[in-house]
Amino acid sequence: MATAYERFNLHATVDKFYIEACDDGATDVLVIDRISMEMTLTGTQDIPPSGITRPICGIMGTIRLVAGMYLIVITRKRKMGELAGHTVWRAMEFDVIPYKKTILHLTETQTQDNRMFLSMINSVLNTDGFYFCTDYDLTHTQQRLANTSPDFQEMSLLERADQRFVWNGNLLRDIIGQPELHKFAFPVIHGFVVMKPCSINGKIFEWILISRRSCFRAGVRYYVRGIDSEGHAANFVETEQIVQYQGGRSSFVQTRGSMPFFWSQRPNLKYKPKPLISSSTNHMDGFKRHFESQVLIYGKQVLLNLVNQKGSEKPLEEAFAKMVDSMDNVLIRYVAFDFHKECSKMRWHRLQILVDNVAENQDEYGYFWGDSAGKVVSQQSGTFRSNCMDCLDRTNVIQSLLARRSLQSQLQRMGVLHVGQKVEEQATFEKIYKNAWADNADACAVQYAGTGALKTDFTRTGKRTQWGLVMDGWNSMIRYYKNNFSDGYRQDSIDLFLGNYTVDDTDGPTPLQVQKDWKFMMLPLVLLAAFSMCILCLLMAGDTWTETLAYVLFWGMASALTSAVIVFNGKDFVDAPKLVQKEKMD
Repeated sequence: MATAYERFNLHATVDKFYIEACDDGATDVLVIDRISMEMTLTGTQDIPPSGITRPICGIMGTIRLVAGMYLIVITRKRKMGELAGHTVWRAMEFDVIPYKKTILHLTETQTQDNRMFLSMINSVLNTDGFYFCTDYDLTHTQQRLANTSPDFQEMSLLERADQRFVWNGNLLRDIIGQPELHKFAFPVIHGFVVMKPCSINGKIFEWILISRRSCFRAGVRYYVRGIDSEGHAANFVETEQIVQYQGGRSSFVQTRGSMPFFWSQRPNLKYKPKPLISSSTNHMDGFKRHFESQVLIYGKQVLLNLVNQKGSEKPLEEAFAKMVDSMDNVLIRYVAFDFHKECSKMRWHRLQILVDNVAENQDEYGYFWGDSAGKVVSQQSGTFRSNCMDCLDRTNVIQSLLARRSLQSQLQRMGVLHVGQKVEEQATFEKIYKNAWADNADACAVQYAGTGALKTDFTRTGKRTQWGLVMDGWNSMIRYYKNNFSDGYRQDSIDLFLGNYTVDDTDGPTPLQVQKDWKFMMLPLVLLAAFSMCILCLLMAGDTWTETLAYVLFWGMASALTSAVIVFNGKDFVDAPKLVQKEKMD
């Protein structure tokens, strides 16, 4: 099986980087010319003694910014556990190293832009959730790996990886183009991984949860919705639950993703912007592309749409249902479940209605199981594709319930659970299970919405709590602020990292230099001044109450009028992306 090197030393000289493979018996050295940017392979004998040396854990790749090329390396990693005998690592810290030793050749404006681009790259790297293996393909499910050819297994990790989940694919483009360098790099996924040794009835097994976030149509909550022309859905995540026991492995796969047609929900200072469905786009082309791809990869599909069936979400549910009917594909079943209506007033037990509704499909689809001899005993013939508005909170709750139902069957079949025993009755394991799924929800939510998930009190405890409602309110307020005032920057950061935007070599201005009209800078200041004066008048009363009332009314009206103008022009006041012009919706 193809592997990549695991340990490296980085030797830096004035004109070159020497990346030395330090695995036992390795003599290869990757040389990067800091002037010509050329990458070549040599031996340890060519490493000069004058270089500055330090250990690194891996190469994320390279990227061009205003000041030139930068090398991104992993400087610290943490072991998560072992999958099929191969160590899974989480990348903990990174370093972004410039090829050029100075930025004196830049103008002041270029220096500012370069500093901003560097900040963007670091903001993505500092978003927790990067994982990798150096001798195992972490981008594929157990079932996909079991159905590969010998030729596929001999490919390098970079060649055989599922490109949907390779988050450093753009950064590795130069290395990918030179097969002799492939052992110096590996695909890195973004999402969530937890690996827990567990025991039930004295039988020890490994329980693993892996969420792989797609790098196609990646972005943040309100700026990336629906699908693109290629059929890639926003916030698409493949989640695989794996059980390892006595050399055998079993897995159950689910997916989540934005409703797969063309719709938008741009922030405009309102708490919940109205979602808009494009009226000028042929939805069915992208819709069919999306599901043709899903059926090809995963088999039959049950689409679980958890959005509200009233209010602003209702048109989205109706559009989704209509398109499924128009496609008329016998391999796809559509199930609408109004999560908030069914579970209102703490009636969370009603989620069982949905689980029971799709139980027959789940039994039919089954799960993957390979025995200790490597023989495939059973395969998963279909999957559940769940969504709510964000594919975060409601979606994760339902996925955890379906995964538990599959786990019940898996553990019984493996002989871990006795006949008549239930997973939820195993107190120690159930605590591990619930917390892991809640942590998965938080990780996916931070990466897409900027905060931890909502409703995780139910996932962690099995019931809704008053404290959980308070925390949901707090997270909702933080989401509101971030979605309106910092998500443009986060979207730009992701687009830059993934190569959706590339820095131009010319000396011309970057999109970062686009300034807003003066009135959008002045109005918030006017509002602040008027509101401050209103408070001041209340605290420092005049000679008569009528005088005080007049001042308060004047400044209060000024505050209200300014607020109304700002809200009316809300889209112009939010932090919008600058680097990539996203498609516009009617």
